[in-house]
Amino acid sequence: MASFSHTHLLTNLLFLFSLLCFSSAARKLTSLDKKQSPSDHFKYHKGHLLTGNISINLIWYGNFSSSQRSIISDFITSLSSSPSSSLSSSSKPRMSNPSVGTWWKTTEKYYSLINSKKPSSLFLSMGDQIFDENSSLGKSLVTKQIEGLASKGGQSNAINVVLTSSDVTVDGFCCSRCGAHGSLTGKTNHKFAYIWVGNSETQCPGQCAWPFHQPIYGPQSPPLVAPNNDVGLDGMVINLASLLAATATNPFWNGYYQGAASAPLEAGSACPGVYGKGAYPGYAGDLLVDAATGASYNAHGVDGRKYLLPALLDPSTSSCSTLV
Repeated sequence: MASFSHTHLLTNLLFLFSLLCFSSAARKLTSLDKKQSPSDHFKYHKGHLLTGNISINLIWYGNFSSSQRSIISDFITSLSSSPSSSLSSSSKPRMSNPSVGTWWKTTEKYYSLINSKKPSSLFLSMGDQIFDENSSLGKSLVTKQIEGLASKGGQSNAINVVLTSSDVTVDGFCCSRCGAHGSLTGKTNHKFAYIWVGNSETQCPGQCAWPFHQPIYGPQSPPLVAPNNDVGLDGMVINLASLLAATATNPFWNGYYQGAASAPLEAGSACPGVYGKGAYPGYAGDLLVDAATGASYNAHGVDGRKYLLPALLDPSTSSCSTLV
């Protein structure tokens, strides 16, 4: 089975690896530099973007509670949902503004740049869920095993998302990556996209769940309160959101990216550590705060959910686009 994958780092903190954790696949994420040569700028490389109706299948590996699973599944549902100010005739679930759906609309600009007169569209929906609560492959996985788990989901018009629990280690996890996206050649000889994200709560929350945990390196500021009261899962949402944007706009490594194809900056990784206006290293930005819980967030989801989502690169302005 042919496969390709890219690693994803949550913030610019992750390039400060120890020699023990050093990996040649690791890459340092930095914001776009206007002084770079034009050949290095974020651009379209003439390949396919994901289009049409795409199901997101979730493969749960390890022990997750029902409340943890609902945090992720509600986020997926929220991607295609409408703000409450939209027309009431719509059958989509409703959310307050700023919303997860509004955040996702930034990716539409990538499609418009390819064909402004008749841009393609992408509609994401919740697909199947597969559970491996007993961790049938063990508690220490390598990339090939992640790919095998990803292949268990549907392979037609789908993104298969492998989610590993807090007691499962994955090759490179915490040392050089918080998650990854890639593509595999399926049973019908067609490529399909996959994502892997790990729960860092007990392994490296300062790397993969910042700003909900004290960072290991860099400026030390108090951690923010997680909007769903789960540092690990709220961190997973941040990484999953970033990887979904990267998968949609660069699914097969010839879409939108900056730099080398083997270690690209993508739509979801070009603005590390930025969640709101005024962000700087160690400060996530000016965010909304829940008056009842003190939790920080920047997006509303379905059923009253709140999430913190990363800034995405706006390809029309080459700047970081935030909801707040």
